[in-house]
Formats: sequence, C-alpha cells, structure tokens
Amino acid sequence: MSMGTSRRIVVVGNGMVGYKFCEKLVAKAHNRADFSITVFGEEPRAAYDRVHLSAYFDGKTAGDLALAPDNWYADNGIQLYLSDPVLHIDRDRREVHSHHGLVVPYDYLVMATGSGAFVPPVPGVEKEGVFVYRTIEDLEMIQAHARKARKGAVLGGGLLGLEAAKALLDLGLDEAHVVEFAPRLMPRQIDEAGSAVLQRKLEELGLRIHLSKNTRTLLGDETFAGMAFADDTQLDVDMLIISAGIRPRDELAKAAGLDTHPRGGIVVDDFLQTSDPAIFAIGECALAHGMIYGLVAPGYEMAEVVASRLTGEEKAFRPYDMSTKLKLIGVDVASFGNPFAEGPDCRTICYENRAKGIYKRINVSADGKELLGGVLVGDAEQYNMLLQTCKNRMALPPDPEDLILGARGGSGADSAAGVMSLPDDALICSCEAITKAQICKEVAENGHTSIDALKKATKACTGCGGCTPMVKDLLQGVLKAQGQYIRNVVCEHFDYSRQELLDLVKINDLRTYGAVLDHFGKGDGCEICKPLVASLLASLWNENVLAKDRAMIQDSNDRYLANIQKGGTYSVVPRIPGGEITPEKLIVIGQVAKKYGLYTKITGGQRIDLFGAHVSDLPQIWEELIAAGFESGHAYGKSLRTVKSCVGSTWCRFGVQDSVSFAIEVEERYKGLRSPHKLKSAVSGCIRECAEAQSKDFGIIATEKGWNLYVCGNGGSKPQHAQLLASDVDKETCLRLIDRFLMFYIKTADPLTRTATWLNKLEGGMTYLKAVVVDDVLGIAADLEREMQALVDNYACEWKEAVETPEIRRRFAHFVNQPDQKDPSVQFEPMREQVRAKGW
Repeated sequence: MSMGTSRRIVVVGNGMVGYKFCEKLVAKAHNRADFSITVFGEEPRAAYDRVHLSAYFDGKTAGDLALAPDNWYADNGIQLYLSDPVLHIDRDRREVHSHHGLVVPYDYLVMATGSGAFVPPVPGVEKEGVFVYRTIEDLEMIQAHARKARKGAVLGGGLLGLEAAKALLDLGLDEAHVVEFAPRLMPRQIDEAGSAVLQRKLEELGLRIHLSKNTRTLLGDETFAGMAFADDTQLDVDMLIISAGIRPRDELAKAAGLDTHPRGGIVVDDFLQTSDPAIFAIGECALAHGMIYGLVAPGYEMAEVVASRLTGEEKAFRPYDMSTKLKLIGVDVASFGNPFAEGPDCRTICYENRAKGIYKRINVSADGKELLGGVLVGDAEQYNMLLQTCKNRMALPPDPEDLILGARGGSGADSAAGVMSLPDDALICSCEAITKAQICKEVAENGHTSIDALKKATKACTGCGGCTPMVKDLLQGVLKAQGQYIRNVVCEHFDYSRQELLDLVKINDLRTYGAVLDHFGKGDGCEICKPLVASLLASLWNENVLAKDRAMIQDSNDRYLANIQKGGTYSVVPRIPGGEITPEKLIVIGQVAKKYGLYTKITGGQRIDLFGAHVSDLPQIWEELIAAGFESGHAYGKSLRTVKSCVGSTWCRFGVQDSVSFAIEVEERYKGLRSPHKLKSAVSGCIRECAEAQSKDFGIIATEKGWNLYVCGNGGSKPQHAQLLASDVDKETCLRLIDRFLMFYIKTADPLTRTATWLNKLEGGMTYLKAVVVDDVLGIAADLEREMQALVDNYACEWKEAVETPEIRRRFAHFVNQPDQKDPSVQFEPMREQVRAKGW
C-alpha cells in the first residue's frame, strides 16, 4: 500500500475494536499530520469496556469502564462525533453522511460497527419488561425495571446469557432463571460433563436452570408476565433479558453495496479489505475466514492489521485461536484448542471433583505426544500453560494427566521455568498480540523490570488481565537467567520486599506508618504500600488499627471496622466462636437487627451477618452487641475469620473428640490475628470431616489418639486440599504447631497471598515446611511461639476501643459538621421476602 500524506480516515463505530484501531494507528503513525481521523459513534459516550460490562452492577461507573480519558481523542487529533450514527456511505464520492447531517470525505473507511443482540422471532418480544444486554443504556433500563420486578429470566445459556444471569443475582431479585434451547449450558465452549458441573455450581449460587426449552410465546398484555414453551409448560417471571446470540451490524455495508454473507457479516479478505479496496471491516461486523469472531482479542488483532496496512506494513489476519478463559458468577470456565476432540486419534483424560465443583478434561494425541485441547470448569489456574502447550505443540510429560493433576511428589513448583521453555513467538497476551520475545526484550534490554513498567511499554495485562500470571513468571524467569537476585519490592516508595520491611520495622520498633516511611521509604506513599504497612504493623504489634496515624492507611473496610456493601451501607459481623451461641445472645442480635432495620443471614462460617447499617449507626450497634458479650468478628480484615466446627463428641454418635470446645479455644486464641491474607480454620470431631477442615488454611481433625493438623488448604475459586503437618498430637502440641506455622507464614509470605499459594511457591514445599515447623531445623520455634503469644496477649476488641475512644468514634459520621445526619444517597439493598415483608 503506497504511503501518502494527510490521508483522511473515517471510522464508523466507537466500540472497543474501533477505539483500539485509533489507538494503534496513532501509535504507528510517523507523524500526526500523516492522517486526519474522524470517528462516528451511535452511543452517547466514548468507547468503554464491554468485556467487564457486568461490573456496572458491582458499583463501577461509566467513567470507570471508559477505555480512555475524555480528552484522549482531542489530544491525539481525532474528531469524535457521539450520538451520531452514519446513515449512508457514498462510495463513488468517498464520503459518509451522518444522522445529524454531517458529510465527511474519506480516503479510507474503517467499518467497526460491531454486532447487535439477536432477538429470536418469538411473539411478545416488544413488551415492556423485555431487554437485551449489550450497552450501558441497556443496563440502566434493566436496573430501573428490576426495582419493581421480583422474578427474572435470561433467554440464552451461553457466555453472555450467564453474564446477564449474574446481573439478575446482583440486582437482588427473588428468583433468577436461565432458559436455554440446547440440552446443556455453553454448548459451544464446554462438553456435557463440564456443563453439568457448571450447572450444579450455578444452581448452588441461586440460579434456576431450564434446558431444552423452546420458547413459544411471551405472556402478558403490554407488560411482560411470563414465558410459554413448546412443551406446554410456563415460567412465571416478570422480567426477561434476551441473550440468544449476536448479529453482525452489516446493514450499512449492505446498503452501500459491499459484499455481505447471507447469514450476516461483511465479507473481508486476509487484509480485512471489503469488496471495495478503500473500505476495511474489523471486529464482530467482519466475516473473516468464513466466520464471525465474537471475542475482543481477535478484534484487536484486526485493528492491528488495518493500522499496519495504513502505515506501510505488510501484515495479514490469520485464522484466530478462539480459546477463552473467563469467570462466570465466580466460577472459572475455560476451553482451549479442540475441546471436543474424539476418535481413534485422540485420548481423553478427565478429572472430576463433584464435592468442589471442579471438572478438567484434556484431549491428547493417540501417541501421547501432543495436547489437542481441553475444558476447565471450577479451577482454570493451569489454563495459560495448557493453552501455550497446545498452541506450540510442546512435548508432554510421560504422564499427561500431570498437566491437570500436578506432578506427584517433589518440592514447590517453579512456574517461571515452564513459561521460559515456550518458543519466542508464543502469544502471551492475546488481547494486544504480545509475544514472549517482546516481553523478554523489554525486561532484558529495556530495563522494564516490574509489571507496571511492562504494562506501559507493551500494554500486556491491560485487556482482560488473564495473561498477568504468565507475564510475572516471564519477568522472574528473565531476571533469574541474568543471574539477578529477584527482589519483589513493595512499590516505588519502598525498595524492600515485604519480608525485608517486616524485619526492619520489628528491629527498629516502629509503630506508625509515618515512622516507617521516614526511616525506610520515600515520597508520600501510595495505595499499595499503605495497606501493606498497616498489615505489617498489625501483625507485629497487634495495636489498634485506627490509633495514631494508622487509620488513613487502612483499606476502606478496615477503616470502618465493617464491610461496605452495595448502596454504601455496611455489614456487622459479631464473633461467635465455634458457632456456639446462647438463646439470650440470639435474642439480642434479633433486637439489634429489628431496631436498626438490618437484613440478617447465617454465613457458611457459622456466624450471623447483619447487613444495611449506616456508618453513623455502627458505634451504637456495636455498643449494644458488646453489652451482650459480643466482640468484633473481624470479617473486614486480612485476619482470622472463623474456626468452623461440627458438633463433635458432645452430640454426634461418631465423634471421638470435643471439636466444639477445641474450635472455641482455637478461635479465642487467634481472633484478630492480622496476616498477609485472610485465614480460615475448622475443627472436625472425626474423620467424617463435617467441618471441612481440609479446605482451610489450617484445619484440625480428631483421631482416637488426639488430633491431626492439616495446613495450607483453600476453598473458593481455586480449591486446594490442605496437607498433613502432624498426626495424633495432643491439644497443647497442636496449638504450639499452629503458633509456629502461622508466625512463619506471616513473616515470609508475599502480600495478599493465601497459605495455599504460599506453600506452592515455598522452596522445598511441604517437606521444608515440616522441617521448620515440626522439627525446628532453623532453631526459631521458640521465637515463633513467643511472638505469637505476645500478639495473643495484646488482643483487644477493635469495636470496643472505637466505641470508648472519642477521637476514633467521631470518625463514624457521614457529615463532619452534622454528625447525626445520614447520607440520603446511601440506600439499603432489598433482599428477598425477609426485607419485602418489612416494606424496606
């Protein structure tokens, strides 16, 4: 393509791909005067992140989702017209005509019109209460209607449908349904077994799934009132989101006489040129290699190809890998390569854990040498390496099941070694098409030795964020290969790792953030180092987190000793050790909830959450709870949450030890203990494990001879079984070992690292941990026990101190000049029948 000057580029569409094209063209242009760029968008706001659109219901604003500041376009010489779609393309005169009457000439036109929601031809789709899920305006209408709706449904069980279902849950409807025509969820991405596991997980979260349902008509007069199906069944709902797929927005191209496919899409060649050489099409409106690419990463690659062509580079768009990893309502789901590979040339290896909702499948070539594809549900931590192994045809281990189960035996895994074995052209960041070679060059040659620096230099990790773990491993691997000592420094204000800073603070007996910054830091600090230092001070001295200058360095939840919720209210969680509570205390909780209009819920950790408290009410609520004998449950801190227990030998005919008493003793000992991440524990009275101790950071299981101690387990989105640290020990020995284990973890873990992840990265793994904690090979056991005892002795209820300390109590007000006035913008979130019955 010949080079010229001041070529006029018009972009029709200001979605994610249209914006990315502008960004890439600006970056590649040798001179800003080489191009004049005009962009038309039909929405009233500039490009925003549609991938994370559901975050809008989690409190994110349109500004938070914006891909660039408002002034970005003007600063880069781009003329942006919003709320002004192009209505006509005059190919002969090479100009576009907009809705507002603008006529703009072009040398090259880039169609980035994206796609619209496919609405099936079901009678009644025009009724009030029926929505699609594509734009922020759609979400605003859904949010407004949900305030008067009680039961909602989503038509479509694919990626977008399940995202929309999450929105219904977030909006607090009484019922949320998913209706899918196919016999399973996500039929294009995962197999039948994986879909079944996903369905069970989603049903546990409150979704009601209806499969093999053919919607015949939508009920109601002018307002939607339900769904009628071809099998003569009905669903009584008063709100519907249609998410049945997408349709390429090709109507403008079709009217201009460009070649389009009968099933939709603007036909383009390998260079994204349409049947008119002056017009390109990118993103979900383009039909490339016979298909519509419905992910953002291939759209970004298309933007790269066209920007390259316009600046004189020869680059083509190749068939794009559609592997994907995402989190649906808190559940990891991923597929890569050929997830459905079958036949004589393929061997399939599956792992399923129904108790934890995990399913993993890999398809391996018959000779066991090549990974063909796979599916991950419930735990997709291995996705990045599996994808790279598949795409680059890397050699498999002798036992291919190790890819999903992990190699048995050995010490902590070196994930950096795995990623360093990838070929240079391995695509690490698919959103920005960044290869391993590019990352390594930035680290080794250009000195970008932090994730933030690599983000700025390459834009890796700035899209979906899924490549971040692999980029970190590459960074570590390059530095290690150069023989550099890898120091994971806190941030730009502290040139120390967390472990180094902890030792320095302890040796110098520093008690405030200001003192730590004066001695070992520089500048004014940031949102990374402030909470980290706050955690260190709490872990070392266990002094009140709001005293001295410590209040303003806490995370927002710690600052108010409560968890902030949707709508700006807070939750209150009193401690109930072992889940054991008297009738008198139950009555007090009920009275407090009724007095302050709080929503109550029993948690999975055997406690009672009280939701909906205004910040100014917190001290009064705490006073009443403290008077009844309650303490802070520390649900807001990186600290011990709960010690769950079964009923043990006191009530259970299978129990061999008193698990309730021991759970209470453990919780009373470690309550309020601050650490790099939250801690959970459990005590089971026999091997039937009703308290699920092996999924906790430390868990205790009764035996006929004493107690077995397990450590470094983790439930949640990345489940991991705890490992046996000691067996058949008495209660006193068990507590001493827990003291040592927890203090060793506090002293050596990286920030925000759970015990399971800490153990996985610990050199020597469990063998080394046993040597330190049980065998005391380092000779530090006595020091660890002494330090833990000092923290235990220094414990004080933070709620009580806040209530009794006037300067702290004064902070709990919406308005400083009117402390008794509540903020009217803070709203209680309606929660099911309990709340509706009260008229809240």
